[in-house]
Amino acid sequence: MAKKKKLFELEEGWYSIKDLRKGEFVTRGPGARKVYRVGNYDRRAKAYEMDHVDDISMQSLVRGSTKVWAGFTY
Repeated sequence: MAKKKKLFELEEGWYSIKDLRKGEFVTRGPGARKVYRVGNYDRRAKAYEMDHVDDISMQSLVRGSTKVWAGFTY
């Protein structure tokens, strides 16, 4: 029998973006309408990419210490 893979689930709350996994859905606050996906770390800019989910051409770069809201159901 194969082992079941444990799912990584976050409790809803504030997290530093550097502590989240790539691909995690985040917002800037609990009531924010825009949803982003955590992207790669850009060494040249020394920042993390946040890709807008609804608009693929929209991207933000934020420092690793930036607090974002994560763990919600999207």
